[in-house]
Amino acid sequence: MQRNLLPMLMTMVLLSPLAIDIFLPSLPTMANEFSVSNSDVQSTLILFLFAMGVGQIIIGPLADRFGRRPVALFGIVLYGLSSLLAAMAQQFEVLQLARVLQGLAACSTSIVVFSAVRDCYSVKDGAKIYSYLNGAICVIPALAPTLGGVLALHFGWRSTFFFMTAYAVLILFMVAFRFPETRPENTVSDGALYRWARYKPVLMDRHFLFYAICCMTGMGAILTYVSYAPVWLIGHLGLSELSFSGLFGVNALINIAACFGAPWVIKKLGNRTTVIWALSLFILSALLQLAVQMAAISSPLLAGIGFMLPMALLCIGFAFLLGPATSMALSGFGERAGTAAAMLGFIQMSGASLLAALIQQTPLSAPYAAMVVMAGGATVLLAVMKMKRMNAWHVERMAHD
Repeated sequence: MQRNLLPMLMTMVLLSPLAIDIFLPSLPTMANEFSVSNSDVQSTLILFLFAMGVGQIIIGPLADRFGRRPVALFGIVLYGLSSLLAAMAQQFEVLQLARVLQGLAACSTSIVVFSAVRDCYSVKDGAKIYSYLNGAICVIPALAPTLGGVLALHFGWRSTFFFMTAYAVLILFMVAFRFPETRPENTVSDGALYRWARYKPVLMDRHFLFYAICCMTGMGAILTYVSYAPVWLIGHLGLSELSFSGLFGVNALINIAACFGAPWVIKKLGNRTTVIWALSLFILSALLQLAVQMAAISSPLLAGIGFMLPMALLCIGFAFLLGPATSMALSGFGERAGTAAAMLGFIQMSGASLLAALIQQTPLSAPYAAMVVMAGGATVLLAVMKMKRMNAWHVERMAHD
């Protein structure tokens, strides 16, 4: 089953990044059409990820109680309907509502995917599988903005949401006929769904919390980069949608290479050391971004390239971070993988969306906003990893397989 499961998990996990990346080139156009500010239109990204995060604590226990397959089918149906609602929205508030529903839908499939990995693979192999899934996720930023730009150019921005609807229908048929139930027989599924006793073993685990915060920091940096990039490159520097898609796609290709190279790095360095290197790349990216901005490049295209180059280091660091950090966060919860994956997703996504929302309330421009989020969190986490008295938080431990 494991050999056949990975390709299906890869197609399911694409629902989330597709909802983020395909309409990025259209953000300035959408702001103009709805007569809202750049910050308002960026909220469509923030709301999606926040809903994905909050949905984790609602849907995670359902995956443990009723199984992975029913939750996956529910999420895919809701994803298709909410995408259709977004495509037909005439008021900005309706679009925001659709994005919240889309986030709840995407979190359903995300929980199923990550729980299925924990169900079917050992912790050692799980880190590799998570990296491969992250690699699949990173294919979308390479391709979706270009596809979205072409669709928007010929059919308007609403066509990007119609495309998401069609993709959901395709995945629905595949999952309905091919996806097996993976929930282990020893899964804790009795008692009330939403009680403190269900979440307490996860939230009281220091090892889990530390690596969940690592994931949150990485996701927060990526979300800040993704939400600011179109506004900075298209709105501020005046580059075209296709130029933006090209620059964004190059970084995504670098991310893909890093994701598929991550299992080799993890094997050579180990999970904890790989996390240290990933966080160090975040700080290096911020320092390089500072140097580029101090150079005050006048050419819009060169300034755009200068902004995106340091972000390539961020993408590499994120690719190296997510696999080992996710695997170590979930390593002690084989008997409640759905709930643990839900809490991880809640901290990672809701925390990241709050970080991005907070930084958007400051007067910082895109480069400096990205610098603060990248370097700030990574510096604190690396400082903790240097303290011997904090070893219980971060030192790799034997997992419960």
